[in-house]
Amino acid sequence: MPEQPEQNTPADDNASEKPGGGHGNLTFFIIGAIVAAIATALILPSVLEKEAALSIFHGIGIGGEVFLRALMMMVVPLVIASVMSGILGLGDVRKLGKPGLTAVAYYLCTTVLAVVVGLIIVNIINPGADGGAVASSEEIVVTPTDKTHLLEKLETQTGMEKEKIAKILPGLEGGLPGKEPTIWTILGNLVLMLFADNLLHAAATTNLLPLIVFAIIFAGMLTTMGKRVSAITEIISQANEAMMSFVMLLMRIAPIGIFCLVASKFGEAQTEGQFLAVIKSTSGFIITVLLGLGFHALVTLPAIYYFFTRKNPYVFIKSMSRALLTAFSTASSSATLPVTMECAREAGISRRSTDFVLPLGATINMDGTALYEAAAAIFIANLDPNVTLTFVDQIVIAVTATLAAIGAAGIPEAGLVTMLIVLNAVGLSPEYIGSILAIDWLLDRFRTATNTLGDSIGAAIVDKSFED
Repeated sequence: MPEQPEQNTPADDNASEKPGGGHGNLTFFIIGAIVAAIATALILPSVLEKEAALSIFHGIGIGGEVFLRALMMMVVPLVIASVMSGILGLGDVRKLGKPGLTAVAYYLCTTVLAVVVGLIIVNIINPGADGGAVASSEEIVVTPTDKTHLLEKLETQTGMEKEKIAKILPGLEGGLPGKEPTIWTILGNLVLMLFADNLLHAAATTNLLPLIVFAIIFAGMLTTMGKRVSAITEIISQANEAMMSFVMLLMRIAPIGIFCLVASKFGEAQTEGQFLAVIKSTSGFIITVLLGLGFHALVTLPAIYYFFTRKNPYVFIKSMSRALLTAFSTASSSATLPVTMECAREAGISRRSTDFVLPLGATINMDGTALYEAAAAIFIANLDPNVTLTFVDQIVIAVTATLAAIGAAGIPEAGLVTMLIVLNAVGLSPEYIGSILAIDWLLDRFRTATNTLGDSIGAAIVDKSFED
């Protein structure tokens, strides 16, 4: 096979892992920004009138939105450039087989483990089972008098059209056509979401999976064409370097952007009286989810990391702290992807692994989401006095939560819609989903951080499977 340009040799990998060295104190600045943001969110509403506090938080939110959009606008070009660069760095696309299988096996196993952890902990704590949670959640639960009202509520929450919601939840169709989604429906969706009939539309909607598939196929083809496409391969390599430099430039304003994101979201919730009050009324469920996520992030994933690498997992987690804090602040794995890739390279993971594994992981590896949805389904079942879940029902929840979490990237408003699919699989009423929506924005930050950590550890493990 003709020799490829040496844009991604191991020596280049080591060289590319050092540019972020000037960010040594950035993690502490980000931690300080989060602490200051939460303090601001709690203090301002107590010293200012409601309207004045809301105006301030809305203004602060603009700064956060600018930072979030700056991150998001990099995601598509970064994913395409990095995946292609990673494939080209192999020199022979056939070398992708073992790392690819390792990555898929890792994603599936850790997602299943996360669901199992979530189900065990939610059955031990059993939030909402004492009946008190029902009474305390009545103020925040969506209690429509008819299906039309509930459809309107869900339309407001998700931004989706009522017809689309009715197709996903035929129990709410109210005369609208729809077919009840099954596990086979979800599996079919997973296959279809690998491909897009319009790549520009996929890029415009940040639908990353078909873009990744295209990038792998296109770059694999380039590896077979030798010097005839040397100019293209060089452009791809240089574009990838430029995008990572852009990431490091954007990180200079990260503490400011993160302060704005956290302060505006927490501040608006506190001003509306929905922060501390909602946490108190759903404390059992919040504790359950946080314990589950904490166990998976600090025990399960580190054990897997140590088993395969024989390195201290907590040192690695510390090296990824900037990405984890950004994930907590943005509540978006995709928006955090540029920072995750930078931190992973600084942590010693080769460019071949970060460029291939992390974009794919940010799209389909959703450990935290799967754990959350499994626990939430049990919690909602406990809120409904007319429901008793059997062991078989919990198995169905586990399977559906796993598949729905993997398929979340291909579904608009992924969190709510996949939750509705899980509830529908075991016949649970969506009327109690309001008790989840009320604190979803908060728990979403913790599960996103867990997702990001899972992606990073996956990159470290898959890195061992690449041939030198």
